[in-house]
Amino acid sequence: MVGFKPIDVPPTAAVKFIGAGTAACIADLVTFPLDTAKVRLQLQGECKSAGASVTSVRYSGVFGTITTMVRTEGVRSLYNGLVAGLQRQMSFASVRIGLYDSVKQFYNKGAEHAGIGSRLLAGCTTGAMAVALAQPTDVVKVRFQAQANGSSGNRRYQGTMQAYKTIAKEEGVKGLWKGTSPNIARNAIVNCTELVTYDLIKDALLKSNLMSDTLPCHFTSAFGAGFCTTVIASPVDVVKTRYMNSAQGQYCSALNCAFTMMKKEGPTAFYKGFMPSFLRLGSWNVVMFVTYEQLKRGMMIAHQNWTTPV
Repeated sequence: MVGFKPIDVPPTAAVKFIGAGTAACIADLVTFPLDTAKVRLQLQGECKSAGASVTSVRYSGVFGTITTMVRTEGVRSLYNGLVAGLQRQMSFASVRIGLYDSVKQFYNKGAEHAGIGSRLLAGCTTGAMAVALAQPTDVVKVRFQAQANGSSGNRRYQGTMQAYKTIAKEEGVKGLWKGTSPNIARNAIVNCTELVTYDLIKDALLKSNLMSDTLPCHFTSAFGAGFCTTVIASPVDVVKTRYMNSAQGQYCSALNCAFTMMKKEGPTAFYKGFMPSFLRLGSWNVVMFVTYEQLKRGMMIAHQNWTTPV
């Protein structure tokens, strides 16, 4: 992508909202197989009960998981749940990333430089808002990623819309919001770490004149944010994945899921799928933030050209 230079007029809230959702969808398209591998590794070792996705295949490592899935289920299995994933990003990222600057300014009461407290509050707020809106899409995405591509008769869900209807019918409407609490906790952590770390690294690079506000700066900031986020958010992410994919009655709560994991699998269970999580979050952050920065600038240039009289 050819980089746009920084523009004089800051992007509007609408440009950020649309740009964030679009950039997140592009990042999901690029990194979705890594996300699917992460989910499979996180679920491995879980004791299944009736109705849950079952697979006897053992996975080992990121690329071993991807290779095994391609060999046993076909290439399409890597993109199980992609439709729900894109639905999730268009609604989820638009809110948590697109509204971040506006909410940060609100907490900062219009001051020019935002403090760490304002950034953290903004990250928690937009993360919680996004989960409340997009939780059903996340549930369906995880369920699809967890199910093996066997014969169609053995598959838990046949299509995205059918999955929404089946979950609502069998588990009630609240089933579509299953795991909301751990997801809010996860996304408060992820959003704060991801956006605040990106903000801080980018500000530090610009203020120290190590880099200008261009692609290398965005790449470095995004990669650092991805690593920090993976380290901090992995335990909550594993619990969220296990709980959202569980059969009705398997766990009485997200905390019960966490205690069961600790008792049966030990503390290392909370970092299952760490490498695909890092590869996915690192690459997702790089693609998303670089694309987002360019989309904002491109959209503002197009808007200026459209409104400026010839």
